[in-house]
Amino acid sequence: MSCINHYGGYFCLPQNAQIIISNGGEQPAATTRPPPPLFPSHHGNHQTTGHQARTSSVQCPVGFTADEFNFCRDVNECVPSSPCQHLCYNLPGSFMCQCEQGYELAPDQLSCHDVDECLLSSYLCQWQCVNQPSSYSCICPEGYQLQGTRMCQDINECETGPNCREDQVCWNYFGGYRCYPRNPCQEPYVQAGEGRCSCQSLSACRGFPPSIVYKYMSITSDRSVPADIFQIQATSVFPNMHNTFRIKAGNEEGQFFLRRSSNVSGMLVMTRPLIGPREHVLDLEMVTQNSALNYRSSSLLRLTIIVGPYAF
Repeated sequence: MSCINHYGGYFCLPQNAQIIISNGGEQPAATTRPPPPLFPSHHGNHQTTGHQARTSSVQCPVGFTADEFNFCRDVNECVPSSPCQHLCYNLPGSFMCQCEQGYELAPDQLSCHDVDECLLSSYLCQWQCVNQPSSYSCICPEGYQLQGTRMCQDINECETGPNCREDQVCWNYFGGYRCYPRNPCQEPYVQAGEGRCSCQSLSACRGFPPSIVYKYMSITSDRSVPADIFQIQATSVFPNMHNTFRIKAGNEEGQFFLRRSSNVSGMLVMTRPLIGPREHVLDLEMVTQNSALNYRSSSLLRLTIIVGPYAF
């Protein structure tokens, strides 16, 4: 017996066996065995010669079959009916199944199961992964659109259509939008410009800042801290004036800090992560003093911070 190695195993053949492998294409030309030798036959004094046919039986291993010449010929298990669900590859004495992309071979080594790519990694999609036969797709939450194949981009609803009334201004934030009044001023203040309110009566505004400026900003949820998020700056600078900055209202939970950057500017620092959706309204005050002239004045910036529902 002779040992023949093949992919995934081996088999044994008789020494006089010849292997003819077919891959399902054109059949190799049949080879003719040489005629058996002449064997003399003696019957008394009469001698006869001739071709004496001999027959032999060859036992072939699994995956092979004997042909008319008693050669062990490989059986192509992939044709005419493939045992594999997807791809079948014929091997000497055997066969092998493979699956198309997005599938994996089942324990029976014949059928294919869909691979759930969404379970392989949590980084395939920025928000949510949806498994599909042989593939997957990414989807984004409301207020976002898919950018490329996995990232989510905020939709600016203030540019896509009229979503607010005429007396309102549209403010887009991460994941949505909000409508705010074009004239935010309340008595005793009157509108002195876009987002600016001024008090015209000194007696009515005693104890209140002479002006209030309204600003809006949006940030993503769960942003890393500490983070500089907004700068407040004096619009007018006078000699010998000293400016100080503080958060007058809206910071009851201690999530912000107003750092004095210079005599004319301050930086709002977020000290704790903010989880949205949520709205924070902070009153940032700048106090201007001149001790020599016994002068003191203040101005107020009312900052509305809209925190989006997601971290993108």
